[in-house]
Amino acid sequence: MIVIVVLVVALVWWLHARHFESTDDAFVDAHIVRLAPQIGGRVTAVLVDDNQLVQVGQPLLLIDSMDLQTRVAQAQAQRASGEAQVENALGQIRVNQASYQQARADAAAAAAQAKNAEVEFARYKRLEALNPAAVAQQQFDQAQSTAVQTAAQRDAAVRASQVRAAELEASRTQVVAGRAVVRAAQAQLDEASINLGYTRLVAPVAGHVTQKSVAVGTYVQPGTEVLAIVPTTLYVTANFKETQLALMRPGQAVTINVDACPNVKVDGHVDSIQRGAGQAFGILPPENATGNYVKVVQRVPVKITFDHPPSDCVLGPGMSVEPDVRVR
Repeated sequence: MIVIVVLVVALVWWLHARHFESTDDAFVDAHIVRLAPQIGGRVTAVLVDDNQLVQVGQPLLLIDSMDLQTRVAQAQAQRASGEAQVENALGQIRVNQASYQQARADAAAAAAQAKNAEVEFARYKRLEALNPAAVAQQQFDQAQSTAVQTAAQRDAAVRASQVRAAELEASRTQVVAGRAVVRAAQAQLDEASINLGYTRLVAPVAGHVTQKSVAVGTYVQPGTEVLAIVPTTLYVTANFKETQLALMRPGQAVTINVDACPNVKVDGHVDSIQRGAGQAFGILPPENATGNYVKVVQRVPVKITFDHPPSDCVLGPGMSVEPDVRVR
């Protein structure tokens, strides 16, 4: 009778257990964010404490910014100087443009006078050729002198307009140079402003502060980790034997037993199954093509997400759990 009871119990247990796959090689996991400053300097304030919950964008620490503030002020002054240079050059362009237009008008007037004087002198020359007595020598000399004088005035006016044109072009070149100075100063200002922003380290994600290794007065170097943030979004990495994966699929329900909270069972579901056994991604992957080979059942990481993380249980990366995946 006892044997029959034992067999019945074993059968019932097997019928129930065959619907689940479980493992004790499972741990709480998270994408830990490790923070390091992007500039060097002395820490002037640490605004968070160990294990403190922080929100996205919350300031974590401040680095001395006096030097960078000076660079920002210098870049702003250089930009203002360049802008003033551009404004002065634009004003000079307006002045030179007016002078150039006046010079062109003077040159046109001088050219017209020279043309009239040339035509008048040519007429006197024809009259003198036809009848020398018809033109007084004084009139002829006066027409010739006027023609020469107006031609010289025309040439001088043309040269003056050319000078004004050169001055106008020079003032335009000054505008181009001034704008280049403004662009260079703006680039320096942007760089200095970015670096100034780096003196304020903020939380990129919401989570809890861990591994804080910085204090006020510490001199930090760029790229040196000063603290880490464990995000509030946690998941489980369960390493199942490859022989347990035949019926396992994403979306299947999971019951998670947490060692730190023995009285709490957490619901979750299979998120994804890694394409490859864990040993394939090691620093020194096995070379099974050499030497003797002994087949070993491999383990494959399976990502399990929490449906409703427990609010009264402290969870963190590395903590042990035992998931039961319902595969049937």
